[in-house]
Amino acid sequence: MPSLQTALPPELANNAIRLYRECLRRAKYIGHKQHNTELVVQMVRQQFRKHLHETDPEKIQKLKDDAARGLINHILYEAEEMTGRKFS
Repeated sequence: MPSLQTALPPELANNAIRLYRECLRRAKYIGHKQHNTELVVQMVRQQFRKHLHETDPEKIQKLKDDAARGLINHILYEAEEMTGRKFS
């Protein structure tokens, strides 16, 4: 299965720390809009901490793909909200 990370800029997709920071930024944004910032941020932190010591490259790639998928989904959602158009 091809990596979803190609949809993100390489400097973000190839760096777990930058991916984590972007996920936190999105979590804070979503949390602010829904008035549950602490909960959403805590969920992101929990997922990253849960796999902090992972060493298997295939598993790491899958985890990074999952994070990238979440970011892409949120970007598409926000674009749909702003334009009123449905993207597929």
